[in-house]
Amino acid sequence: KGIGSTVADRIVAERERAGDYRDLRDLVRRAGVTQAHLEALATAGAFECLGVTRREAIWLAGSAAQDRIEFLPDSLAFVQPPLFSDPTNYERLASDLWATGISTDDHPMLHYRAGLDARGVLTSNEVREHESDRRVEVAGLVTHRQRPATASGITFINLEDEHGLVNVICSVGVWNKYRRVVRDAPALIVRGMLERSVEGVTNLLADRFEDLRVEIGHRSRDFR
Repeated sequence: KGIGSTVADRIVAERERAGDYRDLRDLVRRAGVTQAHLEALATAGAFECLGVTRREAIWLAGSAAQDRIEFLPDSLAFVQPPLFSDPTNYERLASDLWATGISTDDHPMLHYRAGLDARGVLTSNEVREHESDRRVEVAGLVTHRQRPATASGITFINLEDEHGLVNVICSVGVWNKYRRVVRDAPALIVRGMLERSVEGVTNLLADRFEDLRVEIGHRSRDFR
């Protein structure tokens, strides 16, 4: 996020042409990136391979961005960053999701699982093994909301947790009752009846929605 394909291609092409970047200033001089580009890359952890933490890189971005090719190399004073505390796992996850939309090391639902377990909310793995025709609760990030023209107003929702996906079916009446929550919340707790087709596909027929209130940036793909 905040980079764009043109800048990303330029960064990669310059690295392939002249080798790895030594530091933030080297990246600025060779690829012509701006402070905003540096901050976006720093948030994504792109400079950790250089031994610079995310917070240090964000702090250094302003001074590094001034060391442009029109100036003599190393003509600007280097400012040593202060000692920053390490980000928490949740802060690192939030940065990954903001910058790239994904995290290879963590999943948001892991940070809520203890409370959900205490409430009896099932994981997607448990849903697949659970007896059908039972009312259960599930929770996850909303990845898709779809309302096909042939579905008579029924909305199909996919929830993602740390193990996989849950298919949720929302009737017109339930949608109208919980419209704001089901339409706008990035993550949901859903109660409903489990059904399983003869082919083994498991769906949850929703009768109640609740905002999980996750404190991270996440956007679903809706009605496409």
